[in-house]
Amino acid sequence: MTTTGPGCGGSGGWRLRADVVVIGTGVAGLAAALAAHRRGSRVILLSKAAETATFYAQGGIAVVLPDSVRGADDSVDAHVADTLVAGAGLCDAEAVRSIVADGARAVAELVGAGAHFDESSPGRWALTREGGHTRRRIIHSGGDATGAEVQRALDHAAASLDIRRNHVALDLLIDDGAVAGVSVLSEDGPGTVYAPSVILATGGAGHLYRATTNPEGSTGDGVALAIWAGVPVSDVEFVQFHPTMLYTGSASGRRPLITEALRGEGASLVDRHGEPVMSGVHPMGDLAPRDVVAAAIEARMSASGDACVYLDARRVADVARRFPTVTAACRAAGIDPVRQPIPVVPGAHYSCGGVVTDVHGRTAIDGLYAAGEVARTGMHGANRLASNSLLEGLVVGGRAGVAAAEHAELAGPPRVVVAEPSLRPVLARPSLQHAMSGYASVVRDDAGLGRLAAELETAQPRMLSSRSVFEDAALTAVAGVVGAAARARTETRGCHHRSDHPDTDPAQAVSIVCAPVASGCR
Repeated sequence: MTTTGPGCGGSGGWRLRADVVVIGTGVAGLAAALAAHRRGSRVILLSKAAETATFYAQGGIAVVLPDSVRGADDSVDAHVADTLVAGAGLCDAEAVRSIVADGARAVAELVGAGAHFDESSPGRWALTREGGHTRRRIIHSGGDATGAEVQRALDHAAASLDIRRNHVALDLLIDDGAVAGVSVLSEDGPGTVYAPSVILATGGAGHLYRATTNPEGSTGDGVALAIWAGVPVSDVEFVQFHPTMLYTGSASGRRPLITEALRGEGASLVDRHGEPVMSGVHPMGDLAPRDVVAAAIEARMSASGDACVYLDARRVADVARRFPTVTAACRAAGIDPVRQPIPVVPGAHYSCGGVVTDVHGRTAIDGLYAAGEVARTGMHGANRLASNSLLEGLVVGGRAGVAAAEHAELAGPPRVVVAEPSLRPVLARPSLQHAMSGYASVVRDDAGLGRLAAELETAQPRMLSSRSVFEDAALTAVAGVVGAAARARTETRGCHHRSDHPDTDPAQAVSIVCAPVASGCR
């Protein structure tokens, strides 16, 4: 029998039992929990933070709708093709097709849970287009408040489930190669939830960097839990920087996203002289894939010395009504998008890689599943296509819930595993964010990544006695694998840009897997 320990509590504290434990309450976590509940499982959801990344998603859901509610110019083949192009050679084509083809069903299920989407005419959803898409296939709600509507609908559907708020999952309990539960820290102190099935749905790791579009709880928890439990992670060097995060000076933490859908409706990127940023860069111009646009913005700022570029949305008709979330964020910063270009910079937005899973969320450990941003299904490859994230969360979250329920039914109750206290390396968050922002941001090189590695080696072991210490330990662990994988990928591909290796190397069109602890990344 092997265990991983929580860092506080040992064998004492409170105890709970469930069939399925879901860690996270965004789109993937709630879809998983609801699916497992419908299969008859006793489900406990652990919620660390009040806000989810799902809530802040503006753009929409990329989905190929049935013929009766869409135009004739879209298809699953077209959506798959766009996803593969954006993924720059590292997508799993079979996984992409499986998830895309299941999108309409998953969205219909979401509508059945009460979600509402904007209509262009009665009974017909309005469709928009975003970067990398060759068709208008993005459904949205409230103009630019799709995530809030998805979260609202799923929260309502899950209102009767057992959701434990302010509960931090500290470690996975492993018993003879299978999951046995989770060590947890709550307001009542340390405890344990025993279960034969555990689903990681913890979201991303945007707070590796000083500025991000992610909410405060996005600290890479699920990837860290997996690393500590010996589960492989992959493609973690591919951190997507959204091209248009609102620039508000040197402020750190979460910054407002300026949705890509604005560019889909005619907004354009310009520098302070009014010169187009994307002219001659890519055939799709302002609607090029996110990695291309982010790199072009970074290059323009580097060449000019300017702190930002501008998104000119003044020609977008009725912008304030159609994009109320963006308008409110801009006006709070003293900018009127109806009359002024919006200052923007690339910002840490999405982790394209994560815990290695299949399209049903299964990992290398029996009974452990992962879904949503924390997982690497092969859907995103080297760069996620816009609005594929909510799609993947719905589809794979639901599938993981079914698989976890089936496993729990077959496995029976887990044995009680004694969780031994353990220490985790921790680098203070300001130091970590400074190093990651300086050496592993939009553009990297070997010298900088070497300095990042040296900084991470100064991390000191600490007991995980609070949420903040746990989060810093998680960020330290994730920064280690991101830096190692970025250093191992000696090429530029997707959203991974190496200034010392500016070309794409066909021989490196393979995923880098970071194996448990001592094995490193390869």
